[in-house]
Amino acid sequence: MGILEVKGINKRFGGLQALGDVNLSVQENTVHAIIGPNGAGKSTLLNVLVGKLIPDSGSVMFDGQSVLGRKPHEINQMGISRVFQTPEIFADLSVFENVLIPCFAKRDGSFKMQAIGAVTGHSDIHTTAEAILDDVNMLDKRHMTAASLSRGDKRRLEMAMCLVQEPKLLLLDEPTAGMARADTNNTIDLLKEIKEKRDITMCIIEHDMHVVFSLSERITVLAQGMPLVEDTPDNIKGHPKVREAYLGEAQV
Repeated sequence: MGILEVKGINKRFGGLQALGDVNLSVQENTVHAIIGPNGAGKSTLLNVLVGKLIPDSGSVMFDGQSVLGRKPHEINQMGISRVFQTPEIFADLSVFENVLIPCFAKRDGSFKMQAIGAVTGHSDIHTTAEAILDDVNMLDKRHMTAASLSRGDKRRLEMAMCLVQEPKLLLLDEPTAGMARADTNNTIDLLKEIKEKRDITMCIIEHDMHVVFSLSERITVLAQGMPLVEDTPDNIKGHPKVREAYLGEAQV
């Protein structure tokens, strides 16, 4: 039994079958990748997991509790955090202020822009924020504005904002999208470090196979909204069904 159990998920948009009887089991403390060609249903599945979409049928259980019917902020409170394809940060605030907001929200229960001033006297919150920034190698950039950061550093900042909430499951939607190879490799190293330091499970949607095979312990492949195969990275490589889905023709 995994920490995340997806069973029989179906979702249609009019005449389009976006997801068809999708099953997924993510084991605790592992990195599980979801891959597939464009239009395979990966983003639709992720939006179901975080409460942005309600499936037509099926179930999603996280840590023994149903996710379906809950609002995104309620799912976040259950212990699921999401890293978006485009980093979701407060561009006009400093790196440190960006991390202070979820620090305060974890205590207060809501995100408030005015929270920054309220936490200036809380040394424990400052200590937590500094520790998180140190974990993602951003402490030396704490006074920089978020808007001035590179794409790779913006991703690190967003991860820090997620990690300060102490999630059990971190969902990453194309975490290296738009990055140069050097930033991609740095992000791979960062995720490996986070995995080693923290008791956390990761589920990654990614097109870059270098990232997928560098990080994942289990891979689920979707094609046209249907589950194609789930296996270890070594067995996924060269799998005839996977090659057919990506290359458009069966391999012999």
